[in-house]
Amino acid sequence: MGSNRQLHSQDGFTFGVYESLPKGELKASLVVIQEIFGVNNHMREVADGFAAEGYAAIAPQIFDRAKRGVELGYGPEDMAAGFKLAFTDVPRKQIMQDLQATVEECSKYGPVGVVGYCFGGLLTWLSVCDLEGVDCGVVYYGGGIANELDRTPKCPILMHFGELDSFIPLSDIDKIKTAQPDAQVHVYPADHGFNCDHRESFDSTSATLAKSRSLEFFQNHLG
Repeated sequence: MGSNRQLHSQDGFTFGVYESLPKGELKASLVVIQEIFGVNNHMREVADGFAAEGYAAIAPQIFDRAKRGVELGYGPEDMAAGFKLAFTDVPRKQIMQDLQATVEECSKYGPVGVVGYCFGGLLTWLSVCDLEGVDCGVVYYGGGIANELDRTPKCPILMHFGELDSFIPLSDIDKIKTAQPDAQVHVYPADHGFNCDHRESFDSTSATLAKSRSLEFFQNHLG
């Protein structure tokens, strides 16, 4: 359903994106932010799924500044490589610049939502707080948000977490709820990565419920 193309960031850097457009009625647009594993098959499937629901979905390759076209699996070596790319190899400021460029591109298709998974969940939180032109955001098991609560979201946000997630303790989720009482926060009987059907942690029941809530949220805030 989708295709690969390139966008230009504010500093002139060119990065790749996967874009998936609806075949029928266009409702609005979504920036789909990858996990630490790159824009791999799963993230393309996620973008295609949102396109099937009527949203123009663009998934930026936010690791291109360090290594172009990153697509990792889910083994220990892949995870180590992904963490290094996310937290060492690409400066956060540059990632946010590329996300801002993606938001601006998405705005051609209407109101803009941001949805991110894992590392992309943290970036979604930063996007709704720091970027311009974002109308709402949905976080899936975004680690590290509890350390970034000095920020104030500019738009509505919905968050999904798993109670079995060893990367994000329930105490962190409680901190988020306390600091952001207006945020919609849901906790599922699932582990980290429960939305990804390429991983052992996939939980079909939780993933289905989280997606239905996300689509309702997007409908309410984007159309």
